[in-house]
Amino acid sequence: MTAAQPESPDSKGVQSLEVRWILPGQLAGAVRGWFGRFPAETRVVEDTYLLDPHLPGLSVKVRGGRALEVKAYRGSPGPLELAGCARGRLESWQKWSFPHGPAGHDSGDRAGWRPVSKRRRISWFSQATGAGVPGLGGEPGCAVELTEVDVGGEAWWTLGFEATGPAEALRSELDAAAALVFGQALPGGVELGMDNSRSYAQWLRRRPGAG
Repeated sequence: MTAAQPESPDSKGVQSLEVRWILPGQLAGAVRGWFGRFPAETRVVEDTYLLDPHLPGLSVKVRGGRALEVKAYRGSPGPLELAGCARGRLESWQKWSFPHGPAGHDSGDRAGWRPVSKRRRISWFSQATGAGVPGLGGEPGCAVELTEVDVGGEAWWTLGFEATGPAEALRSELDAAAALVFGQALPGGVELGMDNSRSYAQWLRRRPGAG
């Protein structure tokens, strides 16, 4: 998930704390309405993920044909638990982004790469400034996205949180955003649990028919 702040130019990259759930089927209108309580920006993009060769501990993708993003897994501080609403796997990452020229027409068909089309609704939560759309401010905060996904003609949807900023602020920013978002329960009996909590790269390797 793209952080709302500009990429760091230094070699340390950007630290993040993330949790994501990915569920099968079309995104229900009731869930869109549930997320619509908050101001959000909509972005349409196609990301292409490197699946083969498998690089344990790394996630590699080309974002929108314009940036090569490399993420290194830094472990998990444990689960995110909100009673009656959600339970998910928190993951710490270090991310670097590099300019990438326009992809060729056949880039989506290259062996080992998997294109994923996304329609993303993104809101930004900060304990300092409240809820809003992603901006260019440097304050700590948490981007929250509700995304419709198409991969190989299959419809999925995902809800993800990504906190960025100083390491000591990441957990509190994510917890504060989650408390606001899940202050109202998801409609339609939707359950967000550990079984559907994973990163895009993990999901692409494990989803039915991925092989």
